[in-house]
Amino acid sequence: MGAGMLGSKLIDKVWQGFTGNAAPRKGSEEAAEASMRQALAFAVFSAAVAAILQVLAERGTNKAISRFSK
Repeated sequence: MGAGMLGSKLIDKVWQGFTGNAAPRKGSEEAAEASMRQALAFAVFSAAVAAILQVLAERGTNKAISRFSK
């Protein structure tokens, strides 16, 4: 859960740093004003970050399990 919250904050900060606009999240005013290209780019970017965080969290969990199993 912590990784998800951290990832969300990271995505928002990086997106705002690159585009100068707030992230076009569902239900926000930015989402209503975002072009299809912006919305698609945000979706791809956030999915990539989520996948990376999922892999890192899984590796950390497996490492912890193997350490306690010995």
